[in-house]
Amino acid sequence: MLQKPYPRKPLVILYYLLPYSHSTKHTFSLFLKKIAMRLLLLLLLTGFSLATFSQKKATPKKAAAEMNIKEYWFVLLKSGPNRNQDSATAAEIQKAHMANINRLYFEGKLKVAGPFGEDGDWQGIFIFDCATKAEVEGLLKTDRAISSGRLIYEIHSWYTEPSGSFKPGKPKKP
Repeated sequence: MLQKPYPRKPLVILYYLLPYSHSTKHTFSLFLKKIAMRLLLLLLLTGFSLATFSQKKATPKKAAAEMNIKEYWFVLLKSGPNRNQDSATAAEIQKAHMANINRLYFEGKLKVAGPFGEDGDWQGIFIFDCATKAEVEGLLKTDRAISSGRLIYEIHSWYTEPSGSFKPGKPKKP
C-alpha cells in the first residue's frame, strides 16, 4: 500500500528544488534572509502608512498657519427680496454701493469685488481681509444695497497665500 507523502512547507519544498551543491544550504539561507528582510520592510511601510492615515486631519486654520496661508472671508452676494425700487432709487442705491466698495477697498478691508456676468440669483462677490466673521457682517451692513434689501449675502471662510491682490494692508491711492 502506498503511503501519502508528508505535507511539506513551501520553503522546505523550495530547498529541495534548488540544485544540490556544497553551497546549497548557504544559498537557501541567503534566500530566507532576503524574504525576511522584504517582509520586515513591508510590515514597516504598512505600519507607517497606517499611522499616517489614522492621524486626525489638521484644522484649516492650523494647516493654513503651517503653509503661510491666510484666512479671508468670501461673500456671495445674491438677489435680495426687495428689488422693486424705481430706476432712480435703484441707481442711487447702486451709486452708494460702489462708493462703499471703494471706501472698504482703500481701508484695506475689501480685496476683491465684482459682479457675475449672467442673470440669476448670484449677483457678485466680495473677498474681505478681516479678523472675524462678525467684523465682515458689520462692514456688510454699511452697504446700502444690502441694508435696502436689494442684496443678501452668504459668508464663507476662504484661504489663500497673502500675496498679489491679497497683500496685507491698505493699497496706495492712484
